[in-house]
Amino acid sequence: MLELAGAMAFLGRAVRRVVSAVRPPLSPLSRTTAWSYSSEPTKEKSVPYDKTLKQEDGASSGPTKPLPRSADVVVIGGGSLGCQTIYHLAKMGMTNVVLLERDRLTAGTTWHTAGLLWQLRPSDVEVELLAHTRNVISKDLEEETGLHTGWIQNGGLFIASNKQRLDEYKRLMSLGKVYGIESHVLSPAETKDLYPLMNVDDLYGTLYVPKDGTMDPAGTCTTLTRAATARGATVIENCPVTGIQVQTDDFGMKRVKAVETPHGTIETPCVVNCAGVWATKLGEMAGVKVPLIAMHHAYVVTERIEGIQNMPNVRDHDASVYLRLQGDALSVGGYEHNPIFWDEVSDKFAFSLFDLDWDVFMQHVEGAINRVPVLEQIGIKSTVCGPESFTADHKPLMGEAPEVRGFYLGCGFNSAGMMLGGGCGRELAHWIIHGRPEKDMYGYDIRRFHNSLTDNTRWIKERSHESYAKNYSVVFPFDEPLASRNMRKDPFHQIKNECLTCRHGVAVFDMSYFGKFYLSGPDAKKAADWLFTVDVNKKPGDAYYLAIGGGVAEHNWNHIRTVLQDQGFHCQLTDHSEDMGMISIQGPKSREVLQEVLDTDLSNEAFPFSTHKVVNAAGHQVSADFIKSGEFTLEKMGVTYEAKAHLKSPFQPSTENKRIKGIYA
Repeated sequence: MLELAGAMAFLGRAVRRVVSAVRPPLSPLSRTTAWSYSSEPTKEKSVPYDKTLKQEDGASSGPTKPLPRSADVVVIGGGSLGCQTIYHLAKMGMTNVVLLERDRLTAGTTWHTAGLLWQLRPSDVEVELLAHTRNVISKDLEEETGLHTGWIQNGGLFIASNKQRLDEYKRLMSLGKVYGIESHVLSPAETKDLYPLMNVDDLYGTLYVPKDGTMDPAGTCTTLTRAATARGATVIENCPVTGIQVQTDDFGMKRVKAVETPHGTIETPCVVNCAGVWATKLGEMAGVKVPLIAMHHAYVVTERIEGIQNMPNVRDHDASVYLRLQGDALSVGGYEHNPIFWDEVSDKFAFSLFDLDWDVFMQHVEGAINRVPVLEQIGIKSTVCGPESFTADHKPLMGEAPEVRGFYLGCGFNSAGMMLGGGCGRELAHWIIHGRPEKDMYGYDIRRFHNSLTDNTRWIKERSHESYAKNYSVVFPFDEPLASRNMRKDPFHQIKNECLTCRHGVAVFDMSYFGKFYLSGPDAKKAADWLFTVDVNKKPGDAYYLAIGGGVAEHNWNHIRTVLQDQGFHCQLTDHSEDMGMISIQGPKSREVLQEVLDTDLSNEAFPFSTHKVVNAAGHQVSADFIKSGEFTLEKMGVTYEAKAHLKSPFQPSTENKRIKGIYA
């Protein structure tokens, strides 16, 4: 390991001034051994993993195994997700499956991961996913192969520097109890007993999870592929993918046909994109949009620290920093407010690192030294700055792509690919085999993004940047201190008034963001009977108007199209979301308001619940043409109101795309 010149350290004079404000100043002698800070990027790298990870000089440039002519599934990418996916596919009984890695296993982003696994997250689904990963890594693989994956159970410690954060951790502890995850809320004194090197003067408390730990990326992926090949899967390294063949079926839908490489073509109906930061390029080969962004993600490894052995990993959310035990040293990293984008992703980048930008990494320094003061006296052994992929909402991209049937995604894991890999690999395998995941994976489903947004690079970058910087924010109730919240009008009071108004009076909701679809054609009733649980009671050949929540419109659109294709229904689904507006008037007085505008009896007897009518509003029939035109007025009590158009989407400001949002007084 290379010791950086001058024992390059976390902080310079600016940080020492901050630290001295919370701690007595160091003696001149100790200052001479303190970490020094340089704005110059590091020029030489030494990473905390065995050199055997790197491809040796003179290694074969060809594939490590012959390519089969065909496969049921081809997984592309030999990182955490690729290895977990092929392992679970094989475990579920699919033997004719192939994993292709352009270099060696873990070569892209997985090899330099910190490998942390925290069992508690504010989502029950994520807790289940993490629990499965832990079981696979700590128990299942060793039982199946007799090999140790490199799992280290040293525990995890979440730091609470304010009451809101401690309340969040208490909620996490309650959620963990449901799933049998042992955790304890510790006082500052108890935390000090557990972690003697920690500064606890500014703590409200901590959450301790004894069975958290760390994973070794090389050991994990090697063992996963060993177990998969034992069940009949094929793992081929040194085999880059150069193209994906797509064909159009009789229903006009594009489907995966084959995977092309410099060493041959594999015919397959299913491809799984587990290519990490290279997933966007791989998607382009098949005409699939993959909305993720590549960024630099870094940590540094310290010199030996006396007394740090066997300490738990630490996550200080408010300081946006983590401290990972690494033998007798610490790895220190986190999420920066100003991360560096990797705009030109190189196909030749394997087992490689970027120079660390100390100006960017500097923000982790203050929190790390404040939490473990001894770090100010410790040198840095190595820096690790590599590529990672991030998404607009800090959630992975999974499931079948809406553009091409048989093209699945398992990418965009926001530096959590190791810890989520086991659970997500299993769900992805189930998705491929059975057509849907076993758990509620909507939050990860690629179809949660509207098609127009997946092609908006600027929006993806801005939102990814924002979600990256806010990764450690308090999940509930607000991402801001209580004091600042009290300085402004309480939002809860506003929400309360709105809810009470709707419950006791009347409220108008602009729901134009909803999806509005028409289902028509000879088999429309058959399709409706298959899709919906209610008896729609329509005659064959009738059309159906579907109003679907805006947040799930894209997902529903693709689901319905998939059903129509798979079942062979002869009907059409057309999207009129941008042509029509939608207003919802709710509350016990809603009938009174509408009765003054509409020419029909709105009583319960004349207009029962869950029925509809085409009626006249202020003397005008509310028809499709009436809504689409945007050139009309409504008159009530002698006052004329003009319809106002609004932009197509708040994320796509364009004066050329307008539609009716509603009727405004």
